[in-house]
Amino acid sequence: MSYFHAFWVGGLICALVQILLDRTKLMPGRVMVLLVCSGAILSAAGLYRPLVEFAGAGASVPLLGFGHLLWEGIRKAIDESGFIGLFMGGFTSSAVGISAALIFSYLASLMFKPKMKG
Repeated sequence: MSYFHAFWVGGLICALVQILLDRTKLMPGRVMVLLVCSGAILSAAGLYRPLVEFAGAGASVPLLGFGHLLWEGIRKAIDESGFIGLFMGGFTSSAVGISAALIFSYLASLMFKPKMKG
């Protein structure tokens, strides 16, 4: 059942974002920033954690989940290190995911021949 919940919650998030992209004149980069910031704000308000516990990867994989991850890291680092945790918490919580994305994208560029659109 957890797969089902992950599928429909993740699909609903993606569908709502696609509607936002289609119905507004917002550029995709701005929508992505909006999603990360919204995830952090919802997490700070205590609203996103129950969704992650309910839907698992369906809520933690989209960009809203990245904002949630940053907030959780900042909150934990502030509890452990005080004010300085505000600046280091997001980096430590997301370092593995960002590093993996960079490494795998570099490997993909070695395996395939990337071309500029033009």
